[in-house]
Amino acid sequence: MQLSNLTLDLRSYSAETDNHLHDYHQLVLPVSGQLDISVGNQSGRVDSDQAAIISAGKDHGFSGSEGNCFVVADIPDQLAPEFEQLPAFIHLSPALNQYVRFLHQQLQQYNSASTQRQMLLLLIQLLQEQCGHQLRLDRRIAVARNYLDQHFNTAIRQRQLAAVASLSPRQLGELFRKQLGMTPQQYLIEKRMQQAWQLLEQGHLSIQQVADAVGYSSLAAFSDRFRRHFDIPPSYFRRVGK
Repeated sequence: MQLSNLTLDLRSYSAETDNHLHDYHQLVLPVSGQLDISVGNQSGRVDSDQAAIISAGKDHGFSGSEGNCFVVADIPDQLAPEFEQLPAFIHLSPALNQYVRFLHQQLQQYNSASTQRQMLLLLIQLLQEQCGHQLRLDRRIAVARNYLDQHFNTAIRQRQLAAVASLSPRQLGELFRKQLGMTPQQYLIEKRMQQAWQLLEQGHLSIQQVADAVGYSSLAAFSDRFRRHFDIPPSYFRRVGK
């Protein structure tokens, strides 16, 4: 499964038990009804405020109740490799529960692929925040990621970040990719683009001000990166707002 093929949609399941596996992670989040799932040797139910995390390559079977509906996210394993460390069934926090309701409303309407990508990335972020204590993230990589989160709007060199994490640049690159599924530079770009999307959607700043806020002094460079990342230009939000 390619990064470009991550999906987020609404699905319903038959009462007949089905069984399969796939090479990507899958999140099954409750909207209505129940879904009984077995993941490997674990069995549980997606119902009300409990969700299921099916890791890539895990054999699973499932059957749904009458009138069921779920928000389902298909996520390439390289985008969230830490999901393999999480339990198959998790209790949803109030913040995640509220976001699932928001996703349900949004998915009932037409949304572009770029919008769905952004919603899915935020879903992954919320899930990682809730389950952070269960992820066995190397302390040095956690330090590096936190530094990127706090300083994403400044120029950060690999050697500088490696020093913060007490690693060599080569060690940082290898360990960061192994644990988070992307290089530090890719993580930094993703962080900047997510922040830029939110600022553009709020509509309070000009495009140049948004570019400055996420670390781009060149408006042209920012616009080009944003277009390549989401398949729409930053100016899209200004046209929609009119």
